Amino acid sequence: MDARITAVLHECSRASGEERISFPEVVAALAAAGVERYHTDLVRGETTYYLPDGATERVETNPAALPPAMDFTAKGVESAVRAIQAGAIRYRGFCEQVLRAGCVGWTVSITGRRAVYYGRSGDSHTEWFPGAA
Repeated sequence: MDARITAVLHECSRASGEERISFPEVVAALAAAGVERYHTDLVRGETTYYLPDGATERVETNPAALPPAMDFTAKGVESAVRAIQAGAIRYRGFCEQVLRAGCVGWTVSITGRRAVYYGRSGDSHTEWFPGAA
């Protein structure tokens, strides 16, 4: 993988964790770097980025500040999404809210313009990018 792309991936992860960048800014930077999708595992504290040619890059992030709830609630995830979109919370608050809603991770498809949040038992909730569905 090109060193410039790797640098973008690491900076997006770091900037998210430090709350210096918004989700739309992350998506724009990753799309410009050629990333088609990424997967964030909140429990392990890592994000894996995928390029169309099969190349991947795993970046360590901060592990979850609290254990995820046992039961997944799509309404809780949706509430966290709406709160961060409205600017009522930032990234760390978002992660805490989705953990309380039983979310253990998500996959973002940049090409598919959606994020799929999932819980321990495989329950999931899909959020389309604004204007995508």
